[in-house]
Amino acid sequence: MNLLFTEYTLGKNKLKNRAVMAPMTRSRAIGNIPNDLMAEYYSQRASAGLLITEGVSLSPNGLGYARIPGIFSEEQVQGWKKVTEEVHAKQGRIFMQLMHSGRVGNYLNLPKGAEVIGPSAIGLKGTIWTDAEGMQSYSSPREMNSKDIQVAIREYVNAAENAIKAGFDGVELHGANGYLIEQFLHPSANHRNDEYGGDWKKRNRFAVEVATAVVDAIGADKVGIRLSPYGVFNDLEIHNEIEEQYKDLATSLGKLGLVYIHIVDHSSMGAPKPTASVVALIRESYKSQNPNGAYILSGGYDPERADSDLKEKNADLIAFGRNFLSNPDLVDRLEKGIPLAEPDASTFYTPGEKGYTDYPVATLSKV
Repeated sequence: MNLLFTEYTLGKNKLKNRAVMAPMTRSRAIGNIPNDLMAEYYSQRASAGLLITEGVSLSPNGLGYARIPGIFSEEQVQGWKKVTEEVHAKQGRIFMQLMHSGRVGNYLNLPKGAEVIGPSAIGLKGTIWTDAEGMQSYSSPREMNSKDIQVAIREYVNAAENAIKAGFDGVELHGANGYLIEQFLHPSANHRNDEYGGDWKKRNRFAVEVATAVVDAIGADKVGIRLSPYGVFNDLEIHNEIEEQYKDLATSLGKLGLVYIHIVDHSSMGAPKPTASVVALIRESYKSQNPNGAYILSGGYDPERADSDLKEKNADLIAFGRNFLSNPDLVDRLEKGIPLAEPDASTFYTPGEKGYTDYPVATLSKV
């Protein structure tokens, strides 16, 4: 029996299989408010053991991209309730990914009064899409002061509490892909010389304080985190302290009892591959403190490789990304060996249903 298709208990949630839908930005939230189209999208994919939403901003400052959803207003909470109700109606389980874009953004994507901020005043090279004026350079961030840091931590807590209010089964802290938590973790984005920067122990502090505060607010069984050791997305660089830094971070997160750690591997899309030794070290450090915590691996998996890593206890759950975009019935296709539909990259971030809710399930397709 392939373990990918067996049940798993994550905290207090019984998952119908071990396939996870990875978080993927889709930019369909007009006005940053979740809508009926998004509810349909997640409902279509509710056969996954666990759904993790796209990155959801915890504050106006975190809305760096066009049309990404938030979770800081009552209107947003009510919009997300439609999503969780649809998923739960299909006996699905869903976590919200909490994302603050930090220095990644442009003022044209932010509401009035919001700021582009980061651990240091270090901007990104390149350009970002804005609905108002097309491609534009990234805005320069303002360096966060100590008050800003405490405000941001409180925003994570408020967002987590709002997510639970909206019916989510838990939250995933986005500590990967070059957004705010990873900006604090990373020496190329964090040039601070206070208690939140300098050596890697201090760079870990923000992530641990955010996780601690959210755990205190909603419970460790409802909190996971996504990490991307060796990630270079959003202008980060490989550095020589990854092993010791992430060992320490994973140990701290294990002590907090986080329900899972989710590792990003984007090597199938050209990013550096996390070394097997670091992936194992993070798992062992985390599990040494929290043996019942789940470890999620991702990155170009097929059912055979997933079954192997699950049986060898390299992972407890396996996340799938782009194939879930074009195959709402991905789990069924994988289990039955049905060919997969290819996603249309031109519609990844466009508004509307095209390339979003219009992919057919296998019984209706011509495969």
